[in-house]
Amino acid sequence: MKKFKPFILLVALALLLSGCGFLSAGRNDLTIMGKESDLNKTYMTRIFERYEKATGKKIKLISFEDSEFETQALNSFKEGKGPDVILHFNNADLNMFNVSENFCRLNDEEWVGELTDSSRAYCEDDDGNLLGLPFWESSVSGCYYNKTLLDSLGLKPAATQDEFNVLCQVLADTGYTPICWPANGCSWMFQFALDPLFDGYPERLEKLNTNEITYADIPEIKDMVNWIKSAADKGWFGSNYLETGWNEISPAISSGSAVMTFIWDTWFDTDFVAGKYSADDFALMPVFMNTVKSGTYEGGNLNMMLVNKNAENRETALDFLAFCAQPDNYNAAFEGISTVSCFKNQTSNIQSKMVTDAAESISENERVSTASTRIIGYSADDVANAFVTMLREETDADGCIKLMDSRRISKAGF
Repeated sequence: MKKFKPFILLVALALLLSGCGFLSAGRNDLTIMGKESDLNKTYMTRIFERYEKATGKKIKLISFEDSEFETQALNSFKEGKGPDVILHFNNADLNMFNVSENFCRLNDEEWVGELTDSSRAYCEDDDGNLLGLPFWESSVSGCYYNKTLLDSLGLKPAATQDEFNVLCQVLADTGYTPICWPANGCSWMFQFALDPLFDGYPERLEKLNTNEITYADIPEIKDMVNWIKSAADKGWFGSNYLETGWNEISPAISSGSAVMTFIWDTWFDTDFVAGKYSADDFALMPVFMNTVKSGTYEGGNLNMMLVNKNAENRETALDFLAFCAQPDNYNAAFEGISTVSCFKNQTSNIQSKMVTDAAESISENERVSTASTRIIGYSADDVANAFVTMLREETDADGCIKLMDSRRISKAGF
């Protein structure tokens, strides 16, 4: 038996070294954190695969359900377990991450000159520091509707809030769900209604951000809340909207069971799966939620790649951003994607026909994304949760606004 001991020791040593090598490789994986739906975008999976193939390095994705992302991501940084790269919009929620302590300033990176002026401006803080690489689609948000179905019913898109209300009621009476409203974990819809109340009204925004006024002091916000509650009660969102989440939007829209949804054009390239109807069957009109009579469109928000300045793999993370910012790489990632260019040499993307056909209306009614980026303490999830509380009959319209105010004020630290 003794004569086997050296062999056994050699095998054990080989296994140990092999294990150490594997663990070391794991530690050297580039970790990227984001919402599950964001990390699964076509252009994101393309750039991840291209990077791994070109460099031989591995990417480990850390994804969270959309509704859990802010809480889980924030906890990871508080516990000192932040990723190398995190995907985040330049919005009020980002302020919770102690930006100056956790993220690299990217002003001097060689790729900065690749950015368009507008995409760079979106990614800057109040002092003009570049916080992240805007690797995302720049889309147009509005009410996307099934034009083929409307035509078959002899109906037309709406140009005013009153017309939209009539359209919804007619569709409901005909047996269709007028609006696919994903109340389960989705939160972007509300900012479309809020943007027109603050874009172009700097004094109102300043008073809200200094706590001189609250949401409750803005009559249009109660108009919005009442409209959403009324729409739900009338069946305009269908019977299952409280259980409808991100994954249920495409089946509802492509089947024709729901006629409209409040979303953005690039969704049709990245997440829509054709069924009875394809993307060619859809067109665009403004979002109507009873805050402005002529409706509104929202310009693009950009997800940024931010580098954790405290990460072990910080230099690898910065190299990854540089890889993403090379024309050959971002053009490969965005080939065939409908988006306004974020990079000066971006040529492979396309422009949605839905957007070009609605160009005149967009020009008249588009607003800059304002609620999520300029309201201090704004949290899309907090707003959505306040509405769900009301829609579950656990509070009324005034109670919903009170929840919106209290959570915003708490986060703002007043």
